[in-house]
Amino acid sequence: MSFLLPKLTSKKEVDQAIKSTAEKVLVLRFGRDEDPVCLQLDDILSKTSSDLSKMAAIYLVDVDQTAVYTQYFDISYIPSTVFFFNGQHMKVDYGSPDHTKFVGSFKTKQDFIDLIEVIYRGAMRGKLIVQSPIDPKNILK
Repeated sequence: MSFLLPKLTSKKEVDQAIKSTAEKVLVLRFGRDEDPVCLQLDDILSKTSSDLSKMAAIYLVDVDQTAVYTQYFDISYIPSTVFFFNGQHMKVDYGSPDHTKFVGSFKTKQDFIDLIEVIYRGAMRGKLIVQSPIDPKNILK
């Protein structure tokens, strides 16, 4: 499934995506193409990408090719999903100590769609952190 989504394979490409994605939520999935949990998440991302195309741009980022960002976002577990809006890192309160990224896969496509809608609406109102709409029992601890 991951072949359906565009890949960013260098720091330069990630920088470019962050700078050039305007008026949409930029979704960066950090992981590895062959990882089973990444593949599960990629399936959800690719199935929702056309529904969310007006609100979100979704890219896959290989953790081994973008070490600078892997360190910067402290990605110790994959997949980890990071969100931006107009070049600004968007934080989400998942009820956990880390608001910078979503770790693991989403349980359902609807969880991901709801999260993108909340981030998008919050960002349009100038918020840099939003409250997660996902049921806490569907979030990895």
